[in-house]
Amino acid sequence: MADIDFDNLEGIEPQQFRQLVKQTSDQKLAELMGGEHRGRILDAIFTRFPKQFRADKAGDLQAVIHWVVGGGPDGRSDTYQLVIENGSCTSSATPDREPRLTLTLGAVDFLKVVSGAGNPMMMFMTGKLKAKGDLGLATNLANLFNLPR
Repeated sequence: MADIDFDNLEGIEPQQFRQLVKQTSDQKLAELMGGEHRGRILDAIFTRFPKQFRADKAGDLQAVIHWVVGGGPDGRSDTYQLVIENGSCTSSATPDREPRLTLTLGAVDFLKVVSGAGNPMMMFMTGKLKAKGDLGLATNLANLFNLPR
């Protein structure tokens, strides 16, 4: 992922992002997510969630989802919030609502999940991804967003 233009992360297409994650070692991904570009990367990813949202699959779903992404500088975690309501999705870096579902995972596994390069069910079964709250929503989450495959 060293060839990324960090000033234009929004310009990276989902398929290209998936390939970058797949081709980059876990060690390099961890270094990247523990460094100076972490905030920009997370912001760019969470800005895309509403654009990738599939309202046709959500129906009348009302849900607040918190993503807790570890692996930051000094062991820090960042929490982002997705709100699905009234047929739309919004994201925020400042969670202010009670979550129906909280997903907690390390930075490398997070990149793999959101890029479609990792298997979230396997990560859950091996303890790399932790889900607290509505597990039914957790299992359906991938259907609610157009993730690269």
